[in-house]
Amino acid sequence: MLNIVGVGVVVAAVIGGFLMEHGNLGVLFQPAELVIIGGAALGAFLISSPRRVVGLVGRSIGKVFRSTSRGKGQYLELLTLLFQIFSKIRKEGLISIESDIENPLQSPLFKRFPAVARDRHALNFICDNLKVIITTSIPPHELDSLLEIEIETGHHESMIPSHSVSRVADALPGLGIVAAVLGVVLTMGKIDQPPSVLGHSIGAALVGTFLGVLACYGFVGPMAANLEFKAKEEEVFLQVVKLALVAFVGGSAPQMAVEFGRRAIPGDEKPTFSELEKAIRAVPK
Repeated sequence: MLNIVGVGVVVAAVIGGFLMEHGNLGVLFQPAELVIIGGAALGAFLISSPRRVVGLVGRSIGKVFRSTSRGKGQYLELLTLLFQIFSKIRKEGLISIESDIENPLQSPLFKRFPAVARDRHALNFICDNLKVIITTSIPPHELDSLLEIEIETGHHESMIPSHSVSRVADALPGLGIVAAVLGVVLTMGKIDQPPSVLGHSIGAALVGTFLGVLACYGFVGPMAANLEFKAKEEEVFLQVVKLALVAFVGGSAPQMAVEFGRRAIPGDEKPTFSELEKAIRAVPK
């Protein structure tokens, strides 16, 4: 929601300031400039991006305008789920969770935590690595290295859309200049026209530079930054899981294992020890 508000603020500030100086909005409406800048930016993106990258960017753009930030509630749910899994293993053995992790969406255990169950990436990360723990006697340090490799690989993949969109943003001011130069070329063909005609033509040409710079710093650049933030947020979420799993495999009690995970949560999203304890006790047995 804040993203949409941000777009509105950018448009309102730019257009409002222009109108305060008694500008004519009709001058800013230059479809040809938009075609040149937008088409060239799209073409450059397609030239620079393999099909897989195009798909990743296409799927990621929608995330910018969806409220998918990790809040304290989601972290609490994750830690409580991990506590329930660890407690079940301690009481009933590793094999007791086999049916839960084989089909987590049908598992009564995972159904208690819908926010985590809806997050397919985190859910697969938890279940896949629990399968490793069940089927092998992997030492804690090796599990730590294994999980870190997976997190780093996933983070690299999730940063691709941000980097691709950022490169498009960097190109937009230059493409705006291209549109402006083409406008000047057209203006030179009207050199015998009255000053009023030439002034209108030059103004229309300069709109290309304006649109390119505005798109870069007002819209596309911030979208790239948003995608980067979401990628880092996802990395932190998986780091919480990693620390809890490694601590549990290393012999920590369920409560202590999830405490390792809690300590990796940054800022205001981190639940207090008391909040985590209360959430654990609130889960029906």
